[in-house]
Amino acid sequence: MTVTVAVVGGGYGGITVAKALDDVVDVVLVEPRDEFLHNVGTLRAVVDPTWIDRLFAPYDGLLARGEVRHDRAVAVRPGAVDLGTGRTLAADYIVLATGSTHRYPAKVDTVDSAAARRRLRATHAELARSDRALILGAGPVGLELAGEIKAVWPDRPVTVVDPAPELLSGKFPDEFRASVREQLDELGVELLLGTALRTAPPTEPATHGGFTVTTESDVDITADIWFACYGVTPNSLSAPGFVAVTPELRIPGEETMFAIGDLAATPELKMARVAKNHAEAVAANITALIEGKPLTPYEPMSDAIVLPLGPKAGVTYAPEVGVLGAGPTADIKGASLHVDVYRELLGATGK
Repeated sequence: MTVTVAVVGGGYGGITVAKALDDVVDVVLVEPRDEFLHNVGTLRAVVDPTWIDRLFAPYDGLLARGEVRHDRAVAVRPGAVDLGTGRTLAADYIVLATGSTHRYPAKVDTVDSAAARRRLRATHAELARSDRALILGAGPVGLELAGEIKAVWPDRPVTVVDPAPELLSGKFPDEFRASVREQLDELGVELLLGTALRTAPPTEPATHGGFTVTTESDVDITADIWFACYGVTPNSLSAPGFVAVTPELRIPGEETMFAIGDLAATPELKMARVAKNHAEAVAANITALIEGKPLTPYEPMSDAIVLPLGPKAGVTYAPEVGVLGAGPTADIKGASLHVDVYRELLGATGK
């Protein structure tokens, strides 16, 4: 008997679970984008446009047996996925891997790869002619963007503002935050923590145009480009918010529906490596269900992070290795941003 698995979403979790199940079941991956976009590299791309084309890869090399359907899911229910074209996809199992949205340029919201490329190149042009940059948000995205800007334009003033009193969220040790702050100081990034802007800048984000804004702590900031680097919103097809899951990553009350990655309400940071681990766990559990074997609970990952601050700087923390500095961070991720890993998964090596 043929078993069909519908995977809704072709991001990091979606492509991983689809690939893992391709030789086990009939996989249909539903994804509106015409090409995969490696979001991890978009911050590098807006400072160095030679990266732009490397971040995109076609989906046609992902599956040997299965199908990638370029459509948008509008509703799901046990056994069926309703598509934007008006068709309904029947499936024995459904994996929701719809991910999340973030403010540009951390993520690009257009599904057309040509338009996305043009937007990244336009942002680079706007940034290249700017003299001072303001970044709102001192989380991983804001700090990584600050480091990328400084790596290309080391003399350009960059100010990061965040109402939180300390850098980054998550269960990280003080040594990690101290190392991040030390490297930011060395790069010349100005941090204004524990405060916010009284009013938003008058220009659009990622667009050149001079302005002066004032923080609630009465600090004036003059810049000619700014970026919003905060706020993650899950892409839920039903009620807004993250989707609750059982220990096996099933949707409560649904035996054949799973949720993974940024969408799933697991007690973990929302990162590509977490989505990959979810995908591998769900692929194993769907295989177990087909074979009549017991499911295995997923073990949430401890908070860990590889934070590049440009290609040659950054800080890493994981409980098993502790805090690692610029050199190891560049070796792990900073220089490559793992782009080749995902191009290989998609069968796009050399393309």
